[in-house]
Amino acid sequence: MTTQYIFITGGVVSSLGKGLASAALGACLQAHGYSVRLRKMDPYLNVDPGTMSPTQHGEVYVTDDGAETDLDLGHYERFTGVPARSTDNITTGRVYTNVLTKERRGDYLGATVQVIPHITDEIKNFIASAEGTADFVLIEIGGTVGDIEGLPFIEAIRQFYHDKGPEQAMFIHMTLLPYINAAKEYKTKPTQHSVKQLLSMGIQPHILMCRCREPITDDHKKKIALFCNVRPACVIPAIDVETIYQVPITYHEAGLDQEVLKYFDLPKSESKPDLQRWYDIVDAVQNPEETVKIGIIGKYTDLLDSYKSLSEALIHGGIANRARVELKWIKAEEVEEADDAHLVQMLSDVQGILVPGGFGQRGTEGKIQAIQYARENKIPFFGICFGMQMAVIESARHLAKIEDCGSSELGQYKNTIVGLMTEWEKAGQKLTRDKDTDLGGTMRLGAYPCVIDEDSLAYTIYGQESINERHRHRYEVNINFVDELEEKAGLFFSGLSPDKKLPEIVERKDHPWFIGVQFHPELKSKPFEPHPLFQSFIIAALEHGRLV
Repeated sequence: MTTQYIFITGGVVSSLGKGLASAALGACLQAHGYSVRLRKMDPYLNVDPGTMSPTQHGEVYVTDDGAETDLDLGHYERFTGVPARSTDNITTGRVYTNVLTKERRGDYLGATVQVIPHITDEIKNFIASAEGTADFVLIEIGGTVGDIEGLPFIEAIRQFYHDKGPEQAMFIHMTLLPYINAAKEYKTKPTQHSVKQLLSMGIQPHILMCRCREPITDDHKKKIALFCNVRPACVIPAIDVETIYQVPITYHEAGLDQEVLKYFDLPKSESKPDLQRWYDIVDAVQNPEETVKIGIIGKYTDLLDSYKSLSEALIHGGIANRARVELKWIKAEEVEEADDAHLVQMLSDVQGILVPGGFGQRGTEGKIQAIQYARENKIPFFGICFGMQMAVIESARHLAKIEDCGSSELGQYKNTIVGLMTEWEKAGQKLTRDKDTDLGGTMRLGAYPCVIDEDSLAYTIYGQESINERHRHRYEVNINFVDELEEKAGLFFSGLSPDKKLPEIVERKDHPWFIGVQFHPELKSKPFEPHPLFQSFIIAALEHGRLV
C-alpha cells in the first residue's frame, strides 16, 4: 500500500477548525472508498496534555491503548470511526524527551545534538511510522504558522515533502477570511500574508481553506488564487454551519475531496461518494421531533471545550431519538452556594442531570447537592467518573448515614468511601502508584473490561454482559463499602471489574434512571453510532419531561 500524506496547517489566528476540517476531509475520502488515519502534532512543550488545565487546553481525549491526547483526536474518531491510537499524537515535549534520551544513551555517537537534523528527524520518524497503515494519512500541525514553537514541525514537513515528492505528499493551509462590516466586504490580505509566511519557510500550499461566515464569490477565489499561487478551484470556502456534522457535506460540495484526489491522480468513487449518513444526521439535528434540556453540573464551564466529547455524546443521544438536546451549563460552585429555593430554581427546568468527571475539591459539595436533588425528585441522573464517585458518597452520607465519609482525593476522612488506587492490572502486568507518583500519565488510562449483572438497567442498555470502556482516573470506590451501601443506601453495584475488586457501574432500582459509571462512555460515542448509555439517558429525560 502506498500511503499519501496530507499536512494541514493553519494561519492568521488559532481556533479556525483545522481539527474539524481534517476529520471532515477524512470522512469524505472514506466516502470514496479510501482508508484514512488522522494524526496530530502539537508544538507545546508538555509531554502530553494530561497535566494541563482543561480551562486552558480543553478536554483530554483518551485512546483505547491508554494515551492522553489532544481533543482533536476526538473529532477524528467521531467523524471517521477509526480508533485513535497512542501513536497518533506527538508534542514538542515528547520529541525532545525522545531525542534527549537517545543523546544520554550515546545513540548519536558524540555528535552535537541540534534542532536540524535531530529534532526534525525525530518528527519525520513520527510521520513515516504511519507508512502502509492507510491509503491517506492526514496530519494536522497545531498552532498557527509563524509561532516560534511550531518552526521545527514546519521544517520537518518541508523536508518530508522533499523526500517523498509531490506524488506522495501535499499541503493544505487554513486561513481566516475576515468580513469588514464598515467596508461591506471580505478581506483577502490576511490570507495572502499567511501564505507568504509559509512560502518563506519553503512550503507552497496546494489547497487553501478559507474560514468565512458565508459563501464567497468567484472573484474572491480568483484574487486569492492569483496572489497565493493556487488554482481557483483549490480555494475552498470553510463556511460557518449550523451543526459541525454538516462540514463533510459542505466541503464535498465545495470540491475539497475531488481536488485532493485530482492532485494525487487517484480515481474518485465510481458512483457518487456515499455521504448519506451525514445527510441523515444533519436532518435529525435540524428537524427534531422533541426537545429536552439537560443540566450539566461542572467545574470547567468557563471553557466548554473542557467537555467537548461529553456535549457531542449528548447530541448523539438526541440524534438517535430525533430530539434536540439543549445543554444548561451550571457551575458546581454556584450550586454549592445556593439555598434550597435557588437550587430548585436552577434545576427545575431540566429533564435530566449529568455530573461529569473532574479533579480536586472545588465545587464538590455542589455536585453532591445536585445529585441529591436528582435522587429525591426522581430526575434522570447520569454520573461519569468523579460524578459516579460523588453519587456514591451522597448515598453514603444521606442514606447509609456513614459518618465522616468522603474521598481521599478531597481530604482525610474516618471512612474513605473513595480512595487512591495503589495497584491494578493492565494487559497482565501489575501497575503500582502512590501519593507521591508523578501526575502525568499515572492514572488508570485506556480501555478496561467490566462485567455487568444481568439483573440491571445497565445490562438492558448494553445488551451484553462484558464491555470495554475507557478510563481516566486515579481514585476508586472502595470495594469494602459495597455491601453496606447496597444494604443501607439502596445502591446497586451492577458493574464490576472481572476480578470483582473495582466498582465500575452503580445504579438505583428505586429510581426511574439513575446510573453512575467510573469510565468515560462519551469517548466512544459517534454521531452515526451513539453510545447506548447516552441514548438511554436521553430517552429517560424525554419521558420525564412528558410527565411533568
